[in-house]
Amino acid sequence: MKQIALGLKENWQQFALLILVNMLVGGMVGLERTVVPLVGTQEFNIQSDLVIFSFIIAFGVVKAFTNLISGVLADKYTRKKVLIAGWIVGLPVPFLLAFAPTWNWILLANILLGMSQGLAWSMTVNMKIDLVGKKSRGLAMGLNEAAGYGAVGLTALLTGYLAANYGLRPQPFYVGIVYTIAGLLLSIFVIKDTRAYTSLEATQSNSDLTEDKPSLWWVFKQTSYKDKNLFSISQAGLINNLNDGMSWGVFPLFFLSLNVSLEGIGWIKAIYPIVWGAGQIITGPLADKIGRKPLIVWGMFVQVFGHIIIGSQWLEPLTAGLIGSILLGLGTAMVYPALLAGVSDVANPLWRASSLGVYRFWRDMGYAIGALMAGIVANALSLTWAIHLAGLITFISGIIVWVNMSETKNLPTK
Repeated sequence: MKQIALGLKENWQQFALLILVNMLVGGMVGLERTVVPLVGTQEFNIQSDLVIFSFIIAFGVVKAFTNLISGVLADKYTRKKVLIAGWIVGLPVPFLLAFAPTWNWILLANILLGMSQGLAWSMTVNMKIDLVGKKSRGLAMGLNEAAGYGAVGLTALLTGYLAANYGLRPQPFYVGIVYTIAGLLLSIFVIKDTRAYTSLEATQSNSDLTEDKPSLWWVFKQTSYKDKNLFSISQAGLINNLNDGMSWGVFPLFFLSLNVSLEGIGWIKAIYPIVWGAGQIITGPLADKIGRKPLIVWGMFVQVFGHIIIGSQWLEPLTAGLIGSILLGLGTAMVYPALLAGVSDVANPLWRASSLGVYRFWRDMGYAIGALMAGIVANALSLTWAIHLAGLITFISGIIVWVNMSETKNLPTK
């Protein structure tokens, strides 16, 4: 058997292949960013914002619970098998989005998409962390999330272009068929399992390999509220995706009401995840250099300024949307790799996959909570107020991290 070693340089080929797979995973989410809310209003004539946002709620809840069990499944069946399962579950999604006869079929597509993302994206995260070891976690997560969310943005832009030129359906969703087939084939024939690297890291960090692995319930409590650092990280992750869930549903309808064109909305929806993705190439290694906490705190505050600009209507709508989305993307780029690296710093390698699953549970519940909050507030007040409320909640979350979290970069392994 070939001897293994931890490190990005030592495992760059497999790491690069996982980057490619994660781009395809992210592209599947990008399919929905621009077009699906407009399908609800223009094709199915749905008038309620809350009903329109129901597809995001379904996606977020299912993805959150799938994240929760993904680490347990990975430990039982290997990372690779769970990755392949994620792609198999996602195969029907682009077909359902392209040809769904009713809104309920769109909801079914998002249930399957949530399961697929919870399995596949979780495994690309865990596998990269496995490969690189402790020294380069921030860089690894920066590259991983840059690939995934860069693909989200580019696909959102592409689907906006296709929708403007060919109609809302089915053409924008054809790209998803290519993504699922390519992702499944790469995962089956090219990607190698990485669980052995976890055992190697545990040995090198003097973790007791003979001790019983704690239960998922123990890890859930530890990650959710017992450990103050993991609590701070989990709530910040939730609020980050609350912002994303809110913007996913609100922005297409908000800017359409301000007479922004479909292509303009596509650019607004694309620029957020593109900046978010590309920025992490810088912020990932920066988290390794200056620490996790500064990037998390200031990243939350930068997102607040993005909300202020978008919701203020001081500027021409397209300009405000683009500037605000750049700030949202920049703030999220600062936060995202630092959060993942922070969980990996605190959690023991033997239960790290489960802890990351719990963190991602709370983070992706933010999609559902953000969409639900936005739908209720938009129906009761306006879409503008939904944006303002998200900004206020983001500010409070940043204060919580500032006051409650310690720097985790050099914490000894538990």
